[in-house]
Amino acid sequence: MSDIKFGTDGWRALMSDSFNTENVKKIAQAIADYLNEDAVGTVPTQLAGGQSPKVFIGYDTRQNSDTFAKACADVLAANNIKVFLPERAIPTPITAFAIKDMSLSGAIMITASHNPPQYNGIKFIPFYAGPATEDITKAIEKNLNVTRDPYVGLRPPRDDKNVLTKEDKYSVIPSERSDEESPVTSTIDPIPAYKKHLEDLIDTGLLRESKLKVLASPMFGAAHGIFSDILKDYGCEVEAIDDEADPNFGGLTPEPIPKNLGSTIQKLKSNSYDIALVLDGDADRFGVFDSNALFIQANHVLALIADYLVSIRKLKGSLVRSVATTHFLDVIAQSNGLKAHETPVGFKYVGQIMREEPVVLGGEESAGLSVLNHIPEKDGILAGLLLAEITAYYGKPLGEVLEELFKKYQRRFITRRLDLELSMDAKEALMRKLKTEPAGEIAGLKVTETIDIDGVKFILEEGSWLLARPSGTEPIVRIYLEADSPSKLDKLEKYATALLDATE
Repeated sequence: MSDIKFGTDGWRALMSDSFNTENVKKIAQAIADYLNEDAVGTVPTQLAGGQSPKVFIGYDTRQNSDTFAKACADVLAANNIKVFLPERAIPTPITAFAIKDMSLSGAIMITASHNPPQYNGIKFIPFYAGPATEDITKAIEKNLNVTRDPYVGLRPPRDDKNVLTKEDKYSVIPSERSDEESPVTSTIDPIPAYKKHLEDLIDTGLLRESKLKVLASPMFGAAHGIFSDILKDYGCEVEAIDDEADPNFGGLTPEPIPKNLGSTIQKLKSNSYDIALVLDGDADRFGVFDSNALFIQANHVLALIADYLVSIRKLKGSLVRSVATTHFLDVIAQSNGLKAHETPVGFKYVGQIMREEPVVLGGEESAGLSVLNHIPEKDGILAGLLLAEITAYYGKPLGEVLEELFKKYQRRFITRRLDLELSMDAKEALMRKLKTEPAGEIAGLKVTETIDIDGVKFILEEGSWLLARPSGTEPIVRIYLEADSPSKLDKLEKYATALLDATE
């Protein structure tokens, strides 16, 4: 089991390879052991005094996700853990919110998020309703390699009908048990409570008055039938597309970027909408087009929402972003007398700060965000609703609002990401060189600061920056660039590609 490693958002693998029911059950057992042992002291204090842990299990619309979820339920139930297993696919943000709403020990989410349909994944969301921190994932990984007594902590069999199976690495009790003491509840519906909570975060009155015409696409994912209903509840005129469950996501990767949004773009060409909102496979990421069919990149979405919450809603707190995310957020924070935080890549780092202090907005360039008074987890549904609210408030296309924002803060922010292939050896050599022989000048601009919290990032004298960050599993170096003009971006890209060519 040593090949199973929890990355920034759980473990993901090909379903034709290592992601199978056997491995999912072993991971579920490791999570059960963690919850029952409280290995690193992070199970909520209300579980003290002999109470059994309680866990919600969410899953997306991928092939066999419901089967994998049921397998997890079987294992957790055999370990004296109360399980809530919904009858339909549930988005990641709603799964996380269920933890908070129901005061649970945590949740398991079966999803590979925005990855291609042949992948699946599993992650554990702790009691605080945000991504698991490294100490928790390490404890779970450690449990994967521990030989255990297969009957430790199990419910005793009630009769011949409910005899426990004996396995080497996990224990199972059938989740179909119909007796009154069944540890698995399948009638739970977390959606109404989540909808009610959204009313505390969104100006629903403004949306109802504006009667926006919205094109909504959950990309055949877990938010099918949910996202469009929420928008309708708030008075929007909604046309929903790709709004049913499809394990193959229409033959595309469920990532809300233009190359995957052909059906949305086609609709935009032939119809008039105030805004088009798209969600990824588990609805934790967002995509948006304005009424002019302009796709607004995630970095600019973060700035639009941050400025709106600070300037119009008058919310107080810090702004948090990953090291790969636009510095536009820093400028907004500084101009409004707020703190700005920079974290490594991974929403768990953003979420950790959200748990420690008031945060108006925490976000990542990969289209993930959360806001003040919400869960410390990415929420694409919330992001879409906030974008609809901003469109209603200004009464103009988001692209025009963005241009006004550039003028307001007296600087344009343009970003670009390059995924450049390098052999594993060349990748390691490049990162070693950048750390030991940092550049003093890039594209004719002086380097004023070098940051190495995740990869190597060079800050240039007039505010441009370049980040080189290696993939942990692939022979790829990701280069993130930001400048105030396309010509400067081109120069930074030329520098980066020349550097990689020299390494090879």
